[in-house]
Amino acid sequence: MYFGVLGPLLVRTDTGVPVAVPDTKVRTLLLDLLANEGRPVSADRLIDDLWGTRPPRNATGTLQARISQLRTTLDRAEPGARSLVQHGPAGYTLTAYVVDSNIFEQHVRTGRLREALALWRGQPYADHEFARATREHLEDLYLTAIEQLSDRGDDVLQQTTALVQQRPLDERLHAVHLKALYRAGRQHEALDRYAELRKALTEELGADPGPELQEVHQAILRHELRRPISLPEPLNDLIGRDETLADAQQQLAANRLLTLVGPGGVGKTRLALELGRGATNARLVELAPLQQDDVLDALATALGLRDESTDLLPRLLDSLSSRQLLLILDNCEHLDLADLVRRLLAAAPGLRVLATSREPLGLTGERVLDVPPLTAAAAEELFRARAGVTDDVTAICERLDGIPLALELAATRVRALGVQGLAKRLDDRFRLLTGGKGGPERQRTLRATIDWSWDLLDEEERQMLRRLAVQAGTFSLEAAAEVSDLPEHLLLALVDKSLVVASGGRYRLLESVAAYSLERLSEAGEEPAVRSRHAAYYLALARQADLHGPGQREWLRRLDQEAVNFRAAPPSLELATALAWYRYLRGRLGEARRTLAAALALPDQEPALRAQAMVWLAGMAATDAEATDVAEAGEEALRAVGDDPHALWFLTMTRWAYGDAEVLFTRINRTIEAFTERGDQWGLAAALSTRSQLNIVHADLGAMRQDSLRSLELFDALDDDWGRLQATYALIVAAEISGDYPTATAYLEDAIRRAEDLGLWAEVSFRTAGLGRIALLTGDYTRADELHERARQLAIEQSNKSAEEYAEVGLGLTARRQGRLDDAERHFTKWLDWLTQVGGRPGIAFISNQLGYIAEQRGDLMTARTLHQRALELARQFGDQRAIALALEGLAGAAEDPGRALDLLAEAAALRQQIGVPLPPGERFDVDRATSRARR
Repeated sequence: MYFGVLGPLLVRTDTGVPVAVPDTKVRTLLLDLLANEGRPVSADRLIDDLWGTRPPRNATGTLQARISQLRTTLDRAEPGARSLVQHGPAGYTLTAYVVDSNIFEQHVRTGRLREALALWRGQPYADHEFARATREHLEDLYLTAIEQLSDRGDDVLQQTTALVQQRPLDERLHAVHLKALYRAGRQHEALDRYAELRKALTEELGADPGPELQEVHQAILRHELRRPISLPEPLNDLIGRDETLADAQQQLAANRLLTLVGPGGVGKTRLALELGRGATNARLVELAPLQQDDVLDALATALGLRDESTDLLPRLLDSLSSRQLLLILDNCEHLDLADLVRRLLAAAPGLRVLATSREPLGLTGERVLDVPPLTAAAAEELFRARAGVTDDVTAICERLDGIPLALELAATRVRALGVQGLAKRLDDRFRLLTGGKGGPERQRTLRATIDWSWDLLDEEERQMLRRLAVQAGTFSLEAAAEVSDLPEHLLLALVDKSLVVASGGRYRLLESVAAYSLERLSEAGEEPAVRSRHAAYYLALARQADLHGPGQREWLRRLDQEAVNFRAAPPSLELATALAWYRYLRGRLGEARRTLAAALALPDQEPALRAQAMVWLAGMAATDAEATDVAEAGEEALRAVGDDPHALWFLTMTRWAYGDAEVLFTRINRTIEAFTERGDQWGLAAALSTRSQLNIVHADLGAMRQDSLRSLELFDALDDDWGRLQATYALIVAAEISGDYPTATAYLEDAIRRAEDLGLWAEVSFRTAGLGRIALLTGDYTRADELHERARQLAIEQSNKSAEEYAEVGLGLTARRQGRLDDAERHFTKWLDWLTQVGGRPGIAFISNQLGYIAEQRGDLMTARTLHQRALELARQFGDQRAIALALEGLAGAAEDPGRALDLLAEAAALRQQIGVPLPPGERFDVDRATSRARR
């Protein structure tokens, strides 16, 4: 008989037939016996549990009647089952049954967590006080299972969302829920839930969140909860490595650089992943398919960085400087990494590096751990587990030298050959290579193993395997078939033979198998043709990607998966330009510039394609302080592409906040006319959104709203979320300028949700800082600081200077409002040089104005006037009427003559009235101070 208590009471026979238990008291009686798990329950206790303070007149007789009903119900369902209910001197017991709660506990203990959660149908023993301890124990186990799944990277959001409604003040539960929200791409919501819980704890318990929850909050702010995404989930248990694992854990705890050294196939990567799973925050960088020039890009990708600089290394060092992180560098032997690792460790005190290699990196302070082959007993345990046999396998394991990869490959042949047949074949085929023909001695056993596996394949399978060697990282079934020019079923056959690893709908070769197969490809004389098909396939895929419209999110994800293969393709203008928009959206501006520049350096370029690449390169360099020569080349490229409105729009869009406003207006108007004539709805929507942003400089609220709303209408029709983000930007600014903070907040929150869904983290940073501005203007300085710092940290991770500047200026504004003038000055002055280099005159004017206010608040009126005068001159140059009014108000505050101050304030107010943007209450802080002082 099977009983279910993890939810409403469930009873089934051994054959699965449901059993209805009539009468509420009989069901309660059964639950009471189940809750006591075979322990006797006295009659008095049962009476009290069933009827409480109002027992029936003949309580003992009534209880016996209910016992009889229960026995009859069980016996009718399954003859003989009445004996399950026993009576003895100590009371009644339920014996010899299966209950789902016991299975649930066993699954949790053994790590079969998904199976455990599948048993959970709802609250166990709901509303029964006698089972409170059991219920709390089971609920605690349920939460433990969810925690462990979350730490493994599984999606537990559905479960945690339901639970937090039931347990609104449970900090442990909320910690898991916040992680689940974050890993679902809902960082903003996770941080809001934390703020709500903090408020509830304060109001109801008079307490702050505990240390664990605070750590989760900080990790979310710093984007340090990505480990489950970064580390692949092992398909099998780690066998025979307890001692090595413990040694590695101890050495990694005591040293900041640990290198796992050993022959190929010995299990270095598997051991490193196990160490990473035990770390709070870990990232994996797979180096096997990379060349030396690809390493920094791969590091940036693993760390989630957006790079905008021609020199990526400083961005990496800056991003890592404040992190607590375990960085796993897998397969280092073919690269020169010593200097890079040294610089990373020097720049980041919280960084630990775990490397796998066939030889040490050669750094001072490096701890080297040799990963040996498995012991005889461990090798036999591994082989039996993988082959599913109990035979004597000692001879086979000895011949395979305890190399885990060799054991794994051999185990797949047992089903076809049997243990004895396998042993005989080893006698014939498995021989060590001799005399230096096979390279270093540590590689020879693995080569022999793969030679033997190769011999077991038919000719078509061999063709497929060697042609797969050109794939870098993971690849799709379609890619395998197209590049190999062979049918898909051959790849599936290789998966069955464990020569190809399948995971999450993607495939990959083990590193040693890939190296071996590449040699076979070269021997067959096929490498040039296969590499040509590889390049053609991935170029076609890049061209096929539709990053405009409803498929945007899916195509971004698809191209993310293929990033390593794009990098493995030879430089070409066709591929660099085909991927340019993807890399722009993803914030991979540095990589885009490098690939475009490398392709442009190739000889014999087609002029039109070369001009197109130059336009992309110039746009990508818009905020690169060192790329003025590229920008000038972009102007030349514009002349070469002629009347291409997309090129003109892209260069205008990327320079809207930094270039000459009048020139940009002329260009954007030309693109709008061209897109309208061509009927290009996406181009028209994009150009209108850019013009709405340019109108911010003129503070033309009507034009801003008109262009934005038309752009939004078009992007809505196209179902393009990136476009919606751009279209609403000027609407947000217009609402903020008008003092309509609820509308601005609604647009910002919607934008954050869309940007998080697309994984556009620089956009998330900008919009989060926008919420910080609203908090500042409504007087919530604590929230303003929190939001601006959140945005700044995210911008740093993405290496996005524009977003970082915007967020840090927000921190400066809040600091000045609170009277923390030194902090404010530090935030503002940090960005003057960068703004000067990129031509950001509006930003320079604004910061000069803010520094003028700081000088005035300190009593240094002469310095204040100089700074405000500088802001005024710049504002008049680029024609921003609001900036002119702001500078006039600053000069009024710094004026020593009250009459002069009032005249300047009147001039500023008239100008604001003229352009239709009077100061809302949230922005009157400085004007009110100046007015009050002038009228004393």
